[in-house]
Amino acid sequence: MRKLNRSRLLLHGRGLFILAVLMSLAFTFSQKPALYIIGDSTVKNTNTSFMGWGTAMQTLFDTTRIEVRNHAMAGRSTRTFIKEGRWAAVSSQLKAGDYVMMQFGHNEGSHPDTTRGGYRGVLRGIGEETKELIWPDGTPETVHTYGWYIRQFIRDAQSRGAIPIVLSMIPRNSWKAGKVVRADQDFGLWAKQVAEQENAYFIDLNKITADRYEKMGPHRVKQLFPTDHTHTNAQGALINAESVMKGLKKQKQIGLHTFLK
Repeated sequence: MRKLNRSRLLLHGRGLFILAVLMSLAFTFSQKPALYIIGDSTVKNTNTSFMGWGTAMQTLFDTTRIEVRNHAMAGRSTRTFIKEGRWAAVSSQLKAGDYVMMQFGHNEGSHPDTTRGGYRGVLRGIGEETKELIWPDGTPETVHTYGWYIRQFIRDAQSRGAIPIVLSMIPRNSWKAGKVVRADQDFGLWAKQVAEQENAYFIDLNKITADRYEKMGPHRVKQLFPTDHTHTNAQGALINAESVMKGLKKQKQIGLHTFLK
């Protein structure tokens, strides 16, 4: 009888130990960091002919140690990503130790107004200039500069203990005198300037990929763009994702390189 009770106590003790281990593992799993990616169709694209680099990135990380959540949406600019509540949905989920990668610039170029063409446009630069709009239904909107919107993403992420990483926009398949047309005089430059002002990390994705395109040459690069000069196929998405990885490995202080497969 004593042996039976002792066996039961041992089994009970082992059961509690296993339960404690499982609970500890579950807690650790739930606390693993997350990488949130925001941007436009060059980051996430549901069209079967195209692929965004954010989608390709998901295959490069060890997802048992970090979650990768691509919240980019086709057709969005910095302005509309905030206006439509998409950034609020992301920022509400952020916790200390998470990462936020942001890449915008492809949809900001139009003059901001209440027309269909101007719905996505922002003011150029990084200053505090604004433009007041009144929509047909009477709704007011204050439009800011590209840099102002990037600054909001950075500050919101930092306020939640997350780590913001600003990326310059991927280059288009546009060439001039044998060189890829770069974004180093406008959106790419402004992204870098705001990142520096806000003590955020910056990866010059535009430069890294443009350098690679120029080594490949116009003919090979054209094969990465099925129908237009902006959206890449899966192979092009992987090249851009590899460019992001190159930037991460170059700045090891970010820490994301440790989660690569």
